Amino acid sequence: MNPFDHTWYWRCRLPERKGQRCRVLIRTRAGNSCLVEFEDGFLVVTSRFAVRRK
Repeated sequence: MNPFDHTWYWRCRLPERKGQRCRVLIRTRAGNSCLVEFEDGFLVVTSRFAVRRK
């Protein structure tokens, strides 16, 4: 099973990453934020709406 089970969805933020596989490392309850890691190791804190489950 591949741990990168999400896809970056947003084009307005990080448009070059659209469609790339990623995984959610941490989700917050308040604020709807998450820490996302891409396959190349790049980390970003963003809204949970920015990623979609595969």
